[in-house]
Amino acid sequence: MTLRLAYLGTPEFAVPTLAELIAQGHDIAAVYSQPPRPKGRGMALEPGPVHAFAERAGLAVRTPVSLKGAAEQAEFAALNLDAAIVVAYGLLLPKPILAAPRLGCFNLHGSLLPRWRGAAPIQRAVMAGDEETGVMVMQMDEGLDTGPVLMAERVRIDRKTSGELAGELSRLGADLMVRALGALERGAVTAQPQAADGVTYAKKISKDEARIDWNKSAAEIDCLVRGLAPAPGAFTEVKGERLKILYAMPVKDRGEPGEVITDDLTVACGEGALKLMKVQRAGSRVMEARELLKGFALPPGTVLS
Repeated sequence: MTLRLAYLGTPEFAVPTLAELIAQGHDIAAVYSQPPRPKGRGMALEPGPVHAFAERAGLAVRTPVSLKGAAEQAEFAALNLDAAIVVAYGLLLPKPILAAPRLGCFNLHGSLLPRWRGAAPIQRAVMAGDEETGVMVMQMDEGLDTGPVLMAERVRIDRKTSGELAGELSRLGADLMVRALGALERGAVTAQPQAADGVTYAKKISKDEARIDWNKSAAEIDCLVRGLAPAPGAFTEVKGERLKILYAMPVKDRGEPGEVITDDLTVACGEGALKLMKVQRAGSRVMEARELLKGFALPPGTVLS
């Protein structure tokens, strides 16, 4: 059944769900996205991925800086929506917005709620060493990711980076949202309250978290590296410059924390060691460690800080 929807989303993670809703024939009355941001050397304003995709699809795009004003809320209510779909939008929805659609507002969230409520659930799950995560369709309320859940899908994290995991979850979530909306319209699904136990919060990633502390174990640093890849990227310093580590493998070796201990760029940690695999010098592209070493010597005994 065709539903009249508003879609609220901003980053690449939110594009597959919008694409799937369009493919299923739903009526997208309006797309809401964060305002264009200055990017590049010229700092020209550039629309986000959802904004750009929606325009290519011929959809009306709105980019308010807030939804708290009466005028914005009246315009939203005037859309006469069946539902609003929210995926990584970036703005809180006030009560009048939540109450406007006939069925309500539904969020696709990249974690197994109530674990990792908040801004960076995928990165936090990897950084914490969680064995699994997933996506959930949640009916929104005024709390921060506190609403009841309609449907969920689980995935193993294994050795995925947050970037790889986000791609997998965004595709899985697109299908999940379509199924949830269909079941909701048929009356075939009932939202279940979240568990009271196990609540954690996924705060935004801060710059100081990205610096590698080589005194930590190889397992901990591995989780940090994968959790921050591809962006912002965990980093260390060597020879007076910053070196991002985008992928590494824990190995059984030892040495002084931060010391390069092999010719193929294995670095000792507080416990164990990490063999660096993918790295990036400042202003350069991502490359294999062996390629880096051809023009940037880091022999055994070099210390990373």
